[in-house]
Amino acid sequence: MSSGSHMQSNIDRFSGFEGHYDRYRPKAPVVAIDILTNYIGAKPNVVIDVGCGTGLSTFVWKERAERVIGIEPNDDMRSKALEHLSSYEDTGHISFIKGYSDQLPLESSSIDIVTCSQSFHWMEPVSTLREFARVLRDGGVFAAYDCDWPPTLNWQVEAAYERLVDKSEEIIAAHVPEKDRASKRDKERHLQEIRKSGRFRFAKEIVFHNMELCDAERYFGLAVSQGGIQSVFKLGSDALNRELESYRSTVNDYFAGRTLDVMFSYRMRIGIK
Repeated sequence: MSSGSHMQSNIDRFSGFEGHYDRYRPKAPVVAIDILTNYIGAKPNVVIDVGCGTGLSTFVWKERAERVIGIEPNDDMRSKALEHLSSYEDTGHISFIKGYSDQLPLESSSIDIVTCSQSFHWMEPVSTLREFARVLRDGGVFAAYDCDWPPTLNWQVEAAYERLVDKSEEIIAAHVPEKDRASKRDKERHLQEIRKSGRFRFAKEIVFHNMELCDAERYFGLAVSQGGIQSVFKLGSDALNRELESYRSTVNDYFAGRTLDVMFSYRMRIGIK
């Protein structure tokens, strides 16, 4: 996330549910790493993963980069990433630091790849892209990639998911003053922002998917890992309980005890410096 008091709500949105987030959210798919490595034409020397959360998008670079730095302003999320780091061997080249997307503690022209996995929409784009361009070397790549929610499964289940998320946003709008709400930008504008910045010689969108195993617990957990639903929980409100139970029932009925291959669709917007 970007620095500044006006962005603190974005950072605070992810406090207190790092365990649930880490358990249910997807790890970064290997295909994303393959795409970016191919663009720079060699194993990257330094990759930074900005807004890295619990490290789900950081550790995938463990064997694929000489050095990896996860940057995360939220203390709870970063603590979970550090917990994982302590459990791995041969991770001297991986580090996690507190930082903001528009104030990176890194030298200019020192980075091969900058990634934002499910995080760029929480950042102020103008100052962030200026800073990313500063730290990237010539020919380096910036990539913002996001998973489409909900994962593709069954239209009734997906419709129930959307009703649940919509209800959570209604509750937040009714109970949280606008000045205190998180500010999420439109992901559909990512490519436009990259091009508009004038700091990248080439930009495009890449669409791909990744198949992952899910059972009912995980598919339900993915919905509950969404920041809006967690924000309702923090309010202490029970206004979402009926929709939660309805969604859980719909998910359980569809999975019927099965573990299924589920399609997670991604959209990656890249800029080449």
